[in-house]
Amino acid sequence: MSGRKDFLSQQAPENYVAGLGRGATGFTTRSDLGPAREGPSEEQIKEALAKRAAQLGNAPPTAYGVGKKNPEEEEQEDQFRDAENEEGLFATGNYDREDDEADRIYQDVDARMDRRRKARRYDLPTLCTQYPRLRPRSATEVHVCSSSLQRRELSMVGQHTDLNFLDREAREQAEREDFEAKNPKIQQQFADLKRALGTVSDEDWASIPEVGDLTGKNRRSKQNARQRFYAVPDSVLAGARDSTQLGTEVQDDGMMVDAPSGDQADGTMTNFADIGAARNKVMQVRLDQAAQSQGTSGTESVSGTSTSIDPRGYLTSLDKSEIKAGEIPVGDIKRARVLLESVIKTNPRHSPGWIAAARLEEYAGKIVAARNVIKRGCEMCPKSEDIWLEALRLNDTANAKILAAQAIQHNSRSVALWVAAMNLETFPDSKKRVLRKALDNIPQSVAIWKEAVNLEENPEDARMLLAKATEIIPLSVELWLALARLETPEKAQVVLNKARKAVPASFEIWIAAARLQEQTGQTQMVFKVMDRGIKALARESAMLKREEWIEQAEICEEEGAPLTCQAIIRETLGWGLDEDDDRKQIWLDDAKSSTNRGRYETARAIYAYAIRVFYSRKSVWLAAAELERQHGTKQALWDLLGEAVKSCPTSEVLWMQLAKEKWQAGEIDEARRVLGLAFQQNPGNEDIWLAAVKLEADNGETDKARALLAEARSEAGTDRVWIKSVAFERQIKKDSDEALNLVNDGLQIYPKADKLWMEKGQIYESKNMLPQAREAFNTGTRACPQSVPLWLLASRLEERMGVLVKARSILDRARLAVKNSPELWTESVRLEYRAKNMPAANQKMAQALQACPTSGLVWAERIWHLEARTQRKPRILEAIQKADNDPILFVTAARIFWGERKLEKADAWFQKAVVLDPDYGDTWAWWYKFLVQHGTDEKRDEVVAKCVQNEPRHGEVWQTVRKAPENAGMSVEECLKKVAKLLE
Repeated sequence: MSGRKDFLSQQAPENYVAGLGRGATGFTTRSDLGPAREGPSEEQIKEALAKRAAQLGNAPPTAYGVGKKNPEEEEQEDQFRDAENEEGLFATGNYDREDDEADRIYQDVDARMDRRRKARRYDLPTLCTQYPRLRPRSATEVHVCSSSLQRRELSMVGQHTDLNFLDREAREQAEREDFEAKNPKIQQQFADLKRALGTVSDEDWASIPEVGDLTGKNRRSKQNARQRFYAVPDSVLAGARDSTQLGTEVQDDGMMVDAPSGDQADGTMTNFADIGAARNKVMQVRLDQAAQSQGTSGTESVSGTSTSIDPRGYLTSLDKSEIKAGEIPVGDIKRARVLLESVIKTNPRHSPGWIAAARLEEYAGKIVAARNVIKRGCEMCPKSEDIWLEALRLNDTANAKILAAQAIQHNSRSVALWVAAMNLETFPDSKKRVLRKALDNIPQSVAIWKEAVNLEENPEDARMLLAKATEIIPLSVELWLALARLETPEKAQVVLNKARKAVPASFEIWIAAARLQEQTGQTQMVFKVMDRGIKALARESAMLKREEWIEQAEICEEEGAPLTCQAIIRETLGWGLDEDDDRKQIWLDDAKSSTNRGRYETARAIYAYAIRVFYSRKSVWLAAAELERQHGTKQALWDLLGEAVKSCPTSEVLWMQLAKEKWQAGEIDEARRVLGLAFQQNPGNEDIWLAAVKLEADNGETDKARALLAEARSEAGTDRVWIKSVAFERQIKKDSDEALNLVNDGLQIYPKADKLWMEKGQIYESKNMLPQAREAFNTGTRACPQSVPLWLLASRLEERMGVLVKARSILDRARLAVKNSPELWTESVRLEYRAKNMPAANQKMAQALQACPTSGLVWAERIWHLEARTQRKPRILEAIQKADNDPILFVTAARIFWGERKLEKADAWFQKAVVLDPDYGDTWAWWYKFLVQHGTDEKRDEVVAKCVQNEPRHGEVWQTVRKAPENAGMSVEECLKKVAKLLE
């Protein structure tokens, strides 16, 4: 290394002023050092440069004009010299001590004369008042008044005013102000900023960052840059890892017996399998975190794994874990002991300090010391209930009884101490004796009365105790209700009436009265009692909130009182809501919440109340019907839908649901009758026509279905009816010309119906008339340029015919017509890799990800066909982070875990996918295929049942199988199994 110092470590040059080259000047803000100072003048710089050149033996530099001057320049400078300078003939030679003394005497004389003039001169404002012509604007303008006329006027004033002095003082003041204006001080330049500092708040002052030592930082960074680092070999890392481990291998001559042949000489090796396993574990955790973060919304997770935490009950829900003495570091125990001893000595009457000290000794395993500490605490804090309870807990039964007696002597009205003393007794008689003493001291304690009643085995004795308790504590609702439960129904009613008079603002008493009527079979009285109770509570201003009444109704349902539950909802659901409020949505949300909690009777009562208020609202009927379909009986659902179609006769959804329920129950004639009534109410509704056609077609009535379709085309001839007519003809006979005639007729009426063009092309394709199919698809794409399925069919037909160039051209035109379509981009990629053109496929995939960065379909295609197996996990993690809740990505992640034989993870991700989008049929098929290989029969049956219940309608393979003419009439279960076989 060179011995030369760094630039920042070298000594500064002589007369160096920091920042002078860029115009900065040094200054100080300290009051004891004086005001700010300027940098060196030009003459000083010249002298410093000349001095440094003389020291180095060089010629003086001429950059600042220090070099030798020309004789002509010297002659020119002589003519501008001051004549008053003592040079030449008037020069006195050297400046000696006498000259210095003479100058000092003259200065003293001038200063004394100035002081005399100041003492004698008149006040300038007074002069200006007396002589208006002398009135200047400021003191600096006094010299303007020195004209001859003004001098004469001033001389008339008197000899006390020295005009020369006034002129000189004004001139000096003007020069001083002019100098200060041109050369302001630093404090004057920053005066406005200093005033603005008064508006800075304390938070702004605290947020000002500290000034770092940048110079030192740079120096340290340079020093660190000179250091060298070396890679540590694996043997050193492995030795450090195993240095603290105890080995149990048998060694022979310093070599490990069971060491593999590929080990190193020192017995260590790099375990790449463990490294790969750790990497997979980290990737798996990140995948789970990504899925949870994407699925979480509010307090509920769509993905099925995220959990919401109740902030109010989080700490209280934690299980109390006992801390063992061996788990606490000794140093921590000693420090805590010192702190607690300080607390006790500082405030010996502080009971929590004694309790904490005793518990510390208990955790340290010194139970005797803990008892001694708590004993001292009881002596110092005899009135503390908590410290006595802690002492009872730490001592054995015999000593605890003695301590309990002492505690009660000092705290005779402590309920907790009496109950603790009762619990220390073993025999019931002893317990009763303690409680009787407690009641003598605290007769108003409800807790002690309840303990005494619970000890009684004879109901009659308990009833007598409760009767006495209600006399002493008439405001305790719990005691009144307990007494009513022990009485007969007739006497219980009398007890509740007394309780109602004693506590008129208690809603529990009214609910108990209604439940009593329900138990005796008085159905109508339940609603009457509840009605009277609500009115009485309203008079007492003791009404609960609507949410609290719903909670009470759910409690009644849980305890087996459905009528009381209905009565509560009927009388209180509309409390506090005006007609202007969105009552319908509020009640639907309440019913949904009760359904989620499993309180179906409460939800049913809420729906019944909402139906009474909104009798003609279709949404309320549909929600109530869904509840009956999921958690009710068929008869109840039929009755509800029958009432619904009466209230909403123009709602085709309610008619179709009623007909479907009848049809699924096997009552075909009833379903036909329902559809007939629906025709009468909605003569031109296409949904009812198509439902009737489906009913007849599924039951083998082909002629009736064809006749209904023909009538529908004439009565309600929409494009959908024509599409269904063509599809029905294709299902009956695959190569039928009737379907082709129908589609041509339909296109004459609806030329913009893309499904008709698709059906026409598919009919020609099924007949192997590929040129005609190509013409149909091309014409359809020109008529319906926004139809993605039509473009896909046209491209696949060209690919089937072997014209890949034409297929690419069609997809290019499709992407221009439909911007950022994931299906079109995915088909373009598939076309390339089916043609074995992987570079083009990768290029198309890059463009697809730029156009559709959040499409799960595009990401899944890349992961499965364009990525190596080892790169699939990182790619699926990236995809889940970019795509927002895409079920296709969840299925892809499940398939990755499936391939790695992580079956539990795969099953969990399949479940997340179906929860996220139950309408996507391919997800159900993948899950079922997985369960066929690795699941149980019960699990497969459960998945099939859920799929049938959800009736999925979408999915690439699912729609292809579901809409094929040869699969007409196939059930959901059959379609699921067939799609599972086709999936790859």
